[in-house]
Amino acid sequence: MSQQQQMGGQPMVILGEDSQRMKDRDAQSHNIAAAQAVSESVRSTLGPKGMDKMLVSSMGDVTVTNDGVTILGEMDIDNPTASMVVEVAETQEDEAGDGTTTAVSIAGELLSNAEDMLEQDIHPTAIIRGFDLAAEQAREEIDEVSRTVDPDDTDLIRNVAETSMTGKGAELEKDVLAELVVDAVQAVTVDADDGETVVDLEYVNVETQTGSAAGDSELLEGAVIDKDPAHAEMPTSLANAEVLLIDEPIEVEDTDADANLQLDSPDQLQNFLDKEEEQLREKVETIAESGADVVFCQKGIDDLAEHFLAQEGVLAASRAKKSDLAFLREVVGAEVVSDLDALASGALGAADVRFDDEEELFYVEGTDEESHGVTLLLRGSTDHVVDELERGIGDALDVVAQCVSDGRVLAGGGAVEVEVARRVREFADGVSGREQRAVKAFADALELVPRVLSENAGLDSIDTLVDLRAAHEDGNGTAGLDVFTGDVVDTFDAGVVESAHAKRQALSSATEAANLVLKIDDIIAAGDLSTEGEEDAGGPGGAPGGGMGGMGGMGGMGGAM
Repeated sequence: MSQQQQMGGQPMVILGEDSQRMKDRDAQSHNIAAAQAVSESVRSTLGPKGMDKMLVSSMGDVTVTNDGVTILGEMDIDNPTASMVVEVAETQEDEAGDGTTTAVSIAGELLSNAEDMLEQDIHPTAIIRGFDLAAEQAREEIDEVSRTVDPDDTDLIRNVAETSMTGKGAELEKDVLAELVVDAVQAVTVDADDGETVVDLEYVNVETQTGSAAGDSELLEGAVIDKDPAHAEMPTSLANAEVLLIDEPIEVEDTDADANLQLDSPDQLQNFLDKEEEQLREKVETIAESGADVVFCQKGIDDLAEHFLAQEGVLAASRAKKSDLAFLREVVGAEVVSDLDALASGALGAADVRFDDEEELFYVEGTDEESHGVTLLLRGSTDHVVDELERGIGDALDVVAQCVSDGRVLAGGGAVEVEVARRVREFADGVSGREQRAVKAFADALELVPRVLSENAGLDSIDTLVDLRAAHEDGNGTAGLDVFTGDVVDTFDAGVVESAHAKRQALSSATEAANLVLKIDDIIAAGDLSTEGEEDAGGPGGAPGGGMGGMGGMGGMGGAM
């Protein structure tokens, strides 16, 4: 359509003929529907009884997961509003490490409740103000109901790790894995000069290996490198070795420009080859003279150089990942060398190094007091199992680290949502104007979490919510749902414990996303958008396709599911 205004009796064209425009309630309904589609696509994955999604890429790669941010990241979403909601999950993952599904689900529910208010002619500005008031109060209530946790309280922190893993691929062996996660976090936890507890997860490396059970996973001091010795004659075990890390190839140096050589005799060819051998021998002699016993090279090592290194009794591995070198730098206390000619003895590190023939792994344990770093070696039966295990462990590491540094935890199982919702409703009684309705709608949206937890467990969500509300009205602020029995229990005593920081961040992210969507009252799309496939463009959740052509649906989202 074109937008026109009258000027001097003549129409003035503002927008091109091919541009499309959607305004006011149509634009708001369109945006809310798109956001709800994203929200509903991940709701079924929430909680211990949540289901998994199979995501198939255009290349045929298969990912099986119930991790919210992974699902949304793998989807082919081409709707701009839906992409804004996906950013909620990404922000939640970056800031808290877990709670992505909760954040996106609450954002969708806030918008659903907002749509009801819009239909009652409540202005979006009033709704946004109400949501902001409610979110601020909710964060204060979370601070009020949270409990402090001591970094040395291993049992409570382990409960946080187990809660994060429950419902994911790591759940079957969560007892073993949760202990490994807690040990890993405590290994990289230090007390800062200002008295704060600091957890640096950069010093926790996660490696995976297929072929055995998840219960065989282990936490190792130092680094684990998935490489083989460069030469069969090299030693495989060295105690207190000097370690060299290098990102320069140990190969014959290439010329800066292409050149053609004309040889008149075989002797000239032999002289040329001798020069190459001499160059490689000099590189190896430089390494040996530095005192290096072990070499990890990011680039390639020439076959002849491998032979010379083996003669010198040096253990070497080529084509090491850049991330492995960065982690080894912390473990062995070495510098990454870029030029062998400038190699100094102070650039070397110290470590006990051994190669396991059966597992085909290097084990590198730093011997210097300043060295630090641990490796969580995750094992699983197949690649898909290991990948999902790694995602679950990654979330658990982030949550436990946040819990230790933030020092606050909450009762899970929907307990905190019901308690905070009750308190926000009480707060709403003191809010005047139409904002009061928005504050109460915010409280209703919080109760989506226990409702979805019960639905995913095959329970009656209405009965569950009634029982939970009654328990909280009686003063049991930690009453939550046991999805395995369907009973209302004290989830804190049951060991279902969540990070206060993750919950606080989820509410903030969800509110900001909902308000951002509500603030849009006009969508202008330039160009000729195809209307092909409008009828089924909604994807999960049924986002409508009409009105804005290609902007209306979830694009390839439906196919990705």
